[in-house]
Amino acid sequence: MNSFGRIFRVSIFGESHGDGIGAVVDGVPSGMELSREDFESDIRRRAPGAKGTTPRKEADEIEILSGVYNGRTTGAPLAFIFRNQNTRSGDYSQFEATPRPGHADYVAQVKWEGANDPRGGGHFSGRITLPIVAAGVIAKKSLGDIDVSAKIIEVGGEKDGSRWASLLEAATAEGDSLGGVVECTVDGLPIGLGEPFFDSVESLISHAVFAIPGVRGIEFGDGFQAARMKGSEHNDLYGEDGYPQTNGAGGVNGGITNGAPLVFRVAFKPTASIARAQKTWNFKTSKMDTLEIGGRHDVCFALRTPVIVEAMAAIVLADLL
Repeated sequence: MNSFGRIFRVSIFGESHGDGIGAVVDGVPSGMELSREDFESDIRRRAPGAKGTTPRKEADEIEILSGVYNGRTTGAPLAFIFRNQNTRSGDYSQFEATPRPGHADYVAQVKWEGANDPRGGGHFSGRITLPIVAAGVIAKKSLGDIDVSAKIIEVGGEKDGSRWASLLEAATAEGDSLGGVVECTVDGLPIGLGEPFFDSVESLISHAVFAIPGVRGIEFGDGFQAARMKGSEHNDLYGEDGYPQTNGAGGVNGGITNGAPLVFRVAFKPTASIARAQKTWNFKTSKMDTLEIGGRHDVCFALRTPVIVEAMAAIVLADLL
């Protein structure tokens, strides 16, 4: 449903164009220093503004409702909210008849018999990742010296960052969009995190990461390349210090952390809302129709996702610890 974790548990709420979005985080250790300023850096990393991102801008100021007293966490559930302000709900009225390809418009309408909020994608909007990022800030603080870091390593199939700007400009001119790949590394993990069988480290991180809108794949260590290797190439041999000398497994053996850095990569699809005209079905006229999507959308929303991937990984690891 809308909650994740057993001990460090995050429950999200809200819709893209509703009054606000937020989360309740249970299992937060007491006594941690926490203020609104702690959230600013990661919130800015998720915000639009760079080339290829949406022009929609929100203040994204967090309101902490409970769980903090005199600048420290109390141990009680920590609740916070972000108020939505810069919305244009009229941009979405046309999609009742012609649901957007690649979006949840149609399946949500069928599942909830039209009672869902379709504005801005409603509860399926990428904006819902904002409270995830905030929960990730709390999780990261609880991890202490464990470092969680993610970066984008590929845009539109291109790994050379110097070419990304021209690719984004070309996609914009064509009214189209691009996907991307994000790599996440976690340093400082102890040996032994993970609860096989179904709660292995990879299983839990994959579960959380696939909840991020637009994710199409995840791989750990050598990932899919391992299927093209020999055992002698993929195996991580141990050194004199008792730690793996290489990291083809991405820091996990048997679903349990092995002391090497945890490394995984996430594939994000191209933004589904594109300016380019598309032929699709009109459910009111029962005819094929031409759909042109207005509004404000990212050309490559993957550019804003590294901090979201970090947050999901941190939430999982905080729960395991």
